[in-house]
Amino acid sequence: MPTFDIVSELDKHELTNAIDQASKIVANRFDFKGSDASFSLSEKMVTIKAESEFQIEQMQDMLFDAFIKRKLDVKALDYQEVQQAGKEVKLIANVKEGIDSDNARKVVKLIKSSKIKVQAAIQGEQVRVTGKKRDDLQQVMQLIRESEMDIPVQFNNFRD
Repeated sequence: MPTFDIVSELDKHELTNAIDQASKIVANRFDFKGSDASFSLSEKMVTIKAESEFQIEQMQDMLFDAFIKRKLDVKALDYQEVQQAGKEVKLIANVKEGIDSDNARKVVKLIKSSKIKVQAAIQGEQVRVTGKKRDDLQQVMQLIRESEMDIPVQFNNFRD
């Protein structure tokens, strides 16, 4: 029986490249000359540091552009509150990976309510979809793409 997995993953190499690209843009921009603005990437966090909130907003736009150029989904970043400590302003964005149980239930509910003849099962941080026909699975993929999800989704392990 044909199957595929619905997952939420981010290519770590492309994420690093996007951060590096945004850092180069900050280094070359005239309005950031002499400022202490920077991007940094740790395990599953992107930290944006600057001297003012306005610069943080500018840097967010640069990061969005870098994500789009690298074909990464911007929904993968979960921004926290802007923190101010002395002269430094900091914004932390968590990188979302994996489908949490609430979103997995939403995906399964969406698939079941569509009345397409497939079965959807939650398996850890992914949803496996199984059906008798390849066309039904492609309909499910189209349905998921058209729905407004809070997380970026990809389709893996399509087997016939």
